[in-house]
Parts: sequence; C-alpha cells; structure tokens
Amino acid sequence: MDELAKKINELAEKYKDYTAANLSKLVKIKSTSMKEKEVQLELKRQMVEAGFDEVKIDGLGNVLGRIGNGKKILAIDGHMDTVDVGNIVNWTFDPFSGEIKDGFVHGRGTVDQEGGPAAFVTSGKILKELGFDKDLTIYFVGSVMEEDCDGLCWKYIIEEDKIKPDFVISTEPTNLNIYRGHRGRMEINVTFKGISSHGSAPERGKNAIYMASKACLEIEKLNERLKFDEFLGKGSVTISEFISGSPSLCAVADYAKIHLDRRLTWGETKESAVKEIEEIVKDMDAKVEVLYYEEKAYTGLKYGMEKYFPTWKISTEDKIVVTGVEVFKALFHKEPLVDKWTFSTNGIATNGMYKIPTIGFGPGNEVLAHAPDEKVPVSDLVAASAFYALYAFMIAE
Repeated sequence: MDELAKKINELAEKYKDYTAANLSKLVKIKSTSMKEKEVQLELKRQMVEAGFDEVKIDGLGNVLGRIGNGKKILAIDGHMDTVDVGNIVNWTFDPFSGEIKDGFVHGRGTVDQEGGPAAFVTSGKILKELGFDKDLTIYFVGSVMEEDCDGLCWKYIIEEDKIKPDFVISTEPTNLNIYRGHRGRMEINVTFKGISSHGSAPERGKNAIYMASKACLEIEKLNERLKFDEFLGKGSVTISEFISGSPSLCAVADYAKIHLDRRLTWGETKESAVKEIEEIVKDMDAKVEVLYYEEKAYTGLKYGMEKYFPTWKISTEDKIVVTGVEVFKALFHKEPLVDKWTFSTNGIATNGMYKIPTIGFGPGNEVLAHAPDEKVPVSDLVAASAFYALYAFMIAE
C-alpha cells in the first residue's frame, strides 16, 4: 500500500494546476439553488475530459459520473449549488473571479463546496491512469439544491435513480479532517389564531401576538434544557422569524406565526421535538407543523420532502471510518482528527434516512462557508484528490 499511496500522492501533486483550474472554471459560473444548469454542464464536461466510464445528468439535475462496474458501490458526493454572495462590500475580491493566487483558489463556492467535486474529478483521472479494476463501482456525484434542502438530491438518487451505495464520502469542507456525523435539524412553524377587536377596546379581542410572545419566552427556556450528546453536543432551538397580522393598525392582532430552527442532537426525534412545542402551546389556539419543501429543479422537475433532517453519527469502529483513518495515515504520515460538522449536509439523507455508512473528508475550512472572501488552499485540493483515489482502492479490498 505504501507504494500505491506514494504514486497517488505524486499524481495528485502532478495535477495540482489542473485541479485548481477546474475549480476556477466552476467558481466563475454563478450557481445558486435551482439555477445550477451551466455549472452542471461544466462539471459533466470535466468528468468526460478526465476519462470517466460514464457521465450522465439525472431528472433532478445531479451529475453522475461513474468509474468501474463492481458489485459494491462507493459514492463520493459534492453539492454544486452555492448560497448568494450577500453584501458585496464585505468582499475584498470578486466572488466569481475564480482567481488562483498565493496558493488559493478564490471565490464563492470554493469551500462550500465546489472544491470537493473539483478534487474528485482529479481522483477519477488518477484512477483511470492507474487502471483501476477492482470489484467496485464509484459514483462521483455533483448534486443539486443542497443549500435549499439538504438531502433532497440523495432522496432522488436513491428512490428515483435506484442507486443505493454501500458507502458514501461527503466532500463538504472538513479542513482535511475525517468527519463522522452532525446534528440533525428541522423547520417548524407555529401559527396562533386570535380574535380581532378595535384597538380602543383590546379587552374585546384575543391578541395573537401576546400568545405567540408567551410561547417565544418559553421556547427560549426550552433551549436551555435540551438533550446533550458527548460527541454531537447539545440540541438547540431558536426563533428565526415572527410574523403577525390584523385587520388594521388600529385593531388587535388576530394572527401570528413563528418559525423555529431546531437542531437535533442524538436521541432527539421529529416526534419528540414537535411534542415539546405542543406542550408549550397546549392552552393556546395554536397549530404546530413541520414544513414541507417542494420546488422546481433547473430541469423543470418538481420534487419535495418534509423538512426533517435526521441526526446521524458513525462509530469510530465502523469500517468506513477505520478505512478513512488508514488512508489518511498512508498518504500524510500522521494521525487524522476524527470529528463532526457544525452545520448540516447531505449525510442527513445518506446515513440519517437511508442508513448508508457515511463519512466526510473535504478541502477548505467550514468557517468560510457562506462567508465573504471564501477561498480554498490548492494544497487542500491536492490532498483531497489523493484521499478519494486511495480510498477507492482500499474500500474495494
């Protein structure tokens, strides 16, 4: 294995400029959720150029590149949609320049998370050059709509494309650490029904804002007593939106709605989270509901899922983690940090929903995700392209 690791490292370094240039091309194409068409065509072109066995775009718009034709399936996933740039004055460079300078590729999406796909295109090129012939099928997936609804793309791949991998690597940014889970999340709306009356006689009505406000204060207290997990940390809940309505500004509010961002640690479920809120509003005229996402992909296909994204974590003893550690040590001659993401990823579907063993290994630091002046070290891209290639050889064994 030492010889193979050495050869893969050499090839990853040899193709350093190729990888950085490919990422630069991707970054130059703005690709927010549901507007990924052009970046997907560019990723497909790069996979074809790299010599992949098959490259196709599915009905939702995911790019699926395949190498090998074995019984076991490894999928390497990276989402191609990005968030928008936010306030442009906070950037010191053009977010879509894709400039390669001072050892970094600059721009929106370099970290979150087109750097991973750029690296895995090079991994595919390396595998083809080494004549990869193991009993393994590798799918390199450039997925869509993750920023809008994480996991939706993988729900489609598993349920509609009928591709269910045996192992998944997420290329979300991990700072070149190996990640094995993160908290889940869900989106909850609570609507309050009041009764309007003239503002000069509020006692005749029932103010929905007062009801909602009381609930908000109780939800703030709830956050302090949520479950804690030694690895994933504490569950959390916060109110991210408060909307109210009344017949006029001279009337008691007869409607209020709050939106909850709920992060779920180990042992917390959709049912337990809903029950906690229902308990708070049980004496109010209120309705608690988990939201449903349904939007049109850039292909024109409408697709959706409930906005419940399950918590997941993988044991350090699991084959997928152990293999990752062995690959890391063989390539980089040191022990990896095995940790978790702060944010949510497509792992909520691959492992959270479908129980497929999943790990994360990706270029870039997650603190730059969704932030101005996003940039990724070219050295991270090199390391990631080596990691995915050697991982394919080792998991096949």
